[in-house]
Amino acid sequence: MTSQQPRQVGVLIVDDDPLVRAGLVMMLGGAPDLSIVAEAGDGSEALSMAALHRPDVVLMDIRMPVMDGLTATRELRARPGAPEVIVMTTFDADDHVLRALRAGAAGYLLKDTPPAEIVAAVRQVTLGNPVLSPAVTRRLIARVADDGENERRTRARERLARLADREREVAIAVGQGKSNAEIGAMLHLSLATVKTHVSSVLTKFDLNNRVQIALLVHDAGLLDDPR
Repeated sequence: MTSQQPRQVGVLIVDDDPLVRAGLVMMLGGAPDLSIVAEAGDGSEALSMAALHRPDVVLMDIRMPVMDGLTATRELRARPGAPEVIVMTTFDADDHVLRALRAGAAGYLLKDTPPAEIVAAVRQVTLGNPVLSPAVTRRLIARVADDGENERRTRARERLARLADREREVAIAVGQGKSNAEIGAMLHLSLATVKTHVSSVLTKFDLNNRVQIALLVHDAGLLDDPR
């Protein structure tokens, strides 16, 4: 009797620098559960490669010719059965990263991130876990222009007011960076119930992932003022 092999995670690497792509192929190729299904040199090519190879995760550069990573991320995440996207940048405070998260990316990594952490991040997003800490989220949001901040806060609070009390509590906890297990312990809910509430929030607001829930909570200014 042979043991069943675990399903490999298909990864598409998108970067206009061939050396960067080669480095990522090398570091990810050593992981037995990851498989590089294709490479692309710009966002337009990434869309074609994703349609052809159906990757589970896309490592996406932001600044590229022809089509940038922001546009490609938005278009990818709008597709049925969309892959998870991790944007990659050389700047840890790049305003474009926040825009990518709003487009549906599951998080971001710096290009000089240690190989083991990049491998771990790919595995995490396949489990539905964003690779973005609350501290990083706050720093990114702090860089957004102040124009329209009050309007954005009002609009976000109006949206969250449409949630049931428990859904709202779970959404705020997601914004605080808590895992489902931590939320369950804090609110005395089963893991299944927490997952149901998270799914309900995603569905009601037509969001892609937990990162976008966190951004909505941040926009509403509810992390320090949970009223």
